[in-house]
Amino acid sequence: MATSSRGRILIVDDEANAREALDELLRDEGYETATAADGLEAIAQIHAFEPEVVLTDLKMPRMDGLELLERGRALLPNGAFVVMTAFGSIDTAVAAIRRGAENYLTKPLDFDALGALVERAMDKAKLSAEAARLRERLETRYSFGEIIGDHPSMQRLLKTIGQVASSRATVLITGETGTGKELIAAAIHQNSKRKDGPFVRLNCASLAESLLESELFGHEKGSFTGATGRRQGRFEQADGGTLFLDEVSEIPLAVQVKLLRFLQERELERVGGNETIRVDVRVVAATNRDLAQRVEEGEFREDLYYRLNVISLDVPPLRRRQSDVPQLATHFLRRFARENDRDIRGFTPEAMRALTSYPWPGNVRELENAIERAVVLCSGAEIDADLLPRAAEEAPHGKVGAAHSLDALFPGTTLAELERIAIEKTLRAVDGSTARAAELLGVSRRKIQYRLKEWSGEEE
Repeated sequence: MATSSRGRILIVDDEANAREALDELLRDEGYETATAADGLEAIAQIHAFEPEVVLTDLKMPRMDGLELLERGRALLPNGAFVVMTAFGSIDTAVAAIRRGAENYLTKPLDFDALGALVERAMDKAKLSAEAARLRERLETRYSFGEIIGDHPSMQRLLKTIGQVASSRATVLITGETGTGKELIAAAIHQNSKRKDGPFVRLNCASLAESLLESELFGHEKGSFTGATGRRQGRFEQADGGTLFLDEVSEIPLAVQVKLLRFLQERELERVGGNETIRVDVRVVAATNRDLAQRVEEGEFREDLYYRLNVISLDVPPLRRRQSDVPQLATHFLRRFARENDRDIRGFTPEAMRALTSYPWPGNVRELENAIERAVVLCSGAEIDADLLPRAAEEAPHGKVGAAHSLDALFPGTTLAELERIAIEKTLRAVDGSTARAAELLGVSRRKIQYRLKEWSGEEE
């Protein structure tokens, strides 16, 4: 039974016997190998063979090991180079290390040492290649190209993002739940001068006041029950990078004071500590609430609002750019088909009509989840309408979103009637979940339950 290769190694040596001996030895160890008699041959082999490790002699005709190292590293940025040299040329080997060689071996070779060193070099090369792939995926995932939308509102948003990404300004992203605010925050970071620094996230609505303060600013040992040691907060963790504060509207007033101080002074103190700590962090905040209204209600500090709102980005809901739905749906289809190893070509005409007729109250996130579910359940080459959520499948066809537009209501509709229409349509879209409907409408769950009880009484 054939075994998988442990990796690809290029052996470069002008001595044929030494080259052949190394070739046989490394093949026996499970590596896939290629050979070259000098640096020029090695360059050609690098193009053809794409080795992960290059094992090369230093003294060779036409092109020596040092020149090969310099040119080869440009061709194999994630590859590992190991040089071989005679005992009297250690200085040359050290020069090779300074130029980026992983290590060196002296001749005659100790084959036990060779095996261990090559294994370490191969591990490092594979880790370097994997890190490069992860960086590439990250840059692709958070590139502007991944924020999909040809609608004019999205094109204006993308243009503004491109202008603000390279600045140091604080950014406030507003928009309904599910519109992709975190994706935009990450894209700002990834396309800024801070992209090599950390991108740290914190959902401000998910923690109690005391825990939120500790999460943001850190704490000292013994500062509260359970604080068994010193802990860095998210600001310190994001030093040199970006801190994304999601649902910033939910920060309690007491913590808002400390956040304001940081934005003004760029310094903080851990909970229970006296040491003043300075960090270099760019803050990007997001909310699905109207912060100006929260200020009027006394729930959010006005001075903090203006500190956060230096640059404002408003993400349009999907129902206002439904011309983007086919492009988004196709993008998600391709991604989930690839992740689930499914061969699905696209959507049936009925499915696409359903997708473009439904208003998507949960926005891009709801569409993404619907497509993932459809891909998992699909057994054919196309996704049909019956694989979509019931509300989307039952959406009336024809003019996109017409049945769900306020323009379709006659003049004189009362506010109470508008409220009832909004609640009932949203409940149908989320399969009757009052919690989900409350989140989408920006009201309390209790208010929806109260209205349902009130309308139920009317029907009796």
